[in-house]
Amino acid sequence: MNSNKALYKHIDPTGTIISILLIFLWFISLYFLLDWNISYTMPLVYIAILWQTHLYTGLFITAHDAMHGSVSKNKTINAFIGWITSLLFAFNFYDRLLKKHHEHHRFVATEDDPDYHESGNLSLWYWEFIKKYVTVKQLILMTLSLQLLRLIFPLENLILFWILPGILSTFQLFYFGTYIPHKGGHDKHKNKHNSGSLKKNHILAFISCYFFGYHYEHHDSPGTPWWRLWQIK
Repeated sequence: MNSNKALYKHIDPTGTIISILLIFLWFISLYFLLDWNISYTMPLVYIAILWQTHLYTGLFITAHDAMHGSVSKNKTINAFIGWITSLLFAFNFYDRLLKKHHEHHRFVATEDDPDYHESGNLSLWYWEFIKKYVTVKQLILMTLSLQLLRLIFPLENLILFWILPGILSTFQLFYFGTYIPHKGGHDKHKNKHNSGSLKKNHILAFISCYFFGYHYEHHDSPGTPWWRLWQIK
């Protein structure tokens, strides 16, 4: 019973506080990085790109938690944070993501799963994954935003710390949250969720994708927020 205590704990107000903290860290970090006088010989530049990528991934993981109602039990707060984090993640629209994600859970690793590609080919699967989630509307909004922001910040900084981390985080989310857990489908993962899971290593699991690599556990308990997934591993 002790291993399942996390399933019965209240998520409020901790879930909301963690979500707001992630948004704040992403915004403050981005603001200072966009105004940073950079040099490509500085190792900190590359560390900053990885840092910002990790925070971008955190935005999506927060939106994902909202899709499962695990940011807050207050539906208004939960949906509001879901919308905000979705929009900050390259102008995704929460209602569209919500529909597709629940289809994934309902039809995991089958032909009706929008996130699954039976070929198992990494590059092909990633390309199909991106095509399903990136819309013309998003590209237009990103382009307009870039043109406005470059009036304030250097274009080089915008590319390095806003655009590039956003792209890298999509691959991070795809690789650790879709490709690795679901590659091989029901033929490989002979369990009720057609899902694999990272071996127990909480540090690696957090750094790689906010414990989302504990993927069987997520499918088995979708209402458990990311910051408690390690407790049910």
